[in-house]
Amino acid sequence: MHGEFKVPGGKLVVVDLDVVGGAIVNFHLSGDFFLEPDSALEAIDAAVTGLSVDSDAATIATVVRLALPANAILLGFSPESVAVAVRRSLAKATNWRDYDWQLVHSKAVPPVMQMALDEVLATEVGEGRRQPTLRIWEWNEPAVVIGSFQSVKNEVDAENAKKYGFDVVRRISGGGAMFMEAGSVVTYSIYAPADLVQGMSFADSYAFLDEWTITALKALGIDAYYQPLNDITSAKGKIGGAAQKRLGSGAVLHHVTMSYDMDGQKMVQVLRIGREKLSDKGIASADKRVDPLRSQTGLTRAEIIEKMKATFTSLYGATPGDITPEEYAKAEQLVAEKFGTEEWLYRVP
Repeated sequence: MHGEFKVPGGKLVVVDLDVVGGAIVNFHLSGDFFLEPDSALEAIDAAVTGLSVDSDAATIATVVRLALPANAILLGFSPESVAVAVRRSLAKATNWRDYDWQLVHSKAVPPVMQMALDEVLATEVGEGRRQPTLRIWEWNEPAVVIGSFQSVKNEVDAENAKKYGFDVVRRISGGGAMFMEAGSVVTYSIYAPADLVQGMSFADSYAFLDEWTITALKALGIDAYYQPLNDITSAKGKIGGAAQKRLGSGAVLHHVTMSYDMDGQKMVQVLRIGREKLSDKGIASADKRVDPLRSQTGLTRAEIIEKMKATFTSLYGATPGDITPEEYAKAEQLVAEKFGTEEWLYRVP
């Protein structure tokens, strides 16, 4: 069996192993990481050999750590990343390049349709009717998108939302509220088979699925990095956040919203944000704009999106695609039956 795990911001960890009688044998670790002393590699191989195939990631990581010499130096990887690679090999996980990705950047649709499209397209991928897909969102009306488990009344000032023309919609993933105006944010969704993140914890999968974004932002001159659990940030402050949902169809939905140039004063009027949450929204006070992508690059939103699309394509391969009429029809049906209903929006009052 063979497993790989690219450490977010680090190096590639590769494992090869056999399974005999429910145990790992002939284990070999390799990769482009740095490890001192050389003998530590043999120590890791020997420690993992003989472990049960049912060993969880925490157990594997502990065994690796205990096997290391006292003076060992690991650069670009960790015992935990070795454990992830082992679990991915045993689960027969896939990699990005195992798929023919589609890249969809289509027409603007209302916010409630964005919610429905996320569920439809993820389901289509999980059930094998659509290739794994990266979709860039476009819309031309303001909205507040709340997480699946958030309370509407606790998160949104209904009077100010109505005053400024903000629709309130609920997505199927957890996490916090997103303040979205046309042209003010960059949002994308990834619809992938669950096999792509097999063997990873939720925390590992967040960083793994967004590593291409970090690469793109660095190429734009932003010193970006991932801050667990789900934030994309920089030395100058938070840039965006991710949310994720595993579907029963066998797909993972992963979506990210990054601030391009938002009105911070309006945001704190529409969202009920306490002082402790201001920094989490990338804003220090209510009288400033939240503009990390615009201020740190000097580029238009369209230019940033084109760089992101080019980065994804160069790393993983992707061909231009679109949403089919049948998928739009399924999304419209979901709007009528679920996402556009008060029962869904106020399922947490």
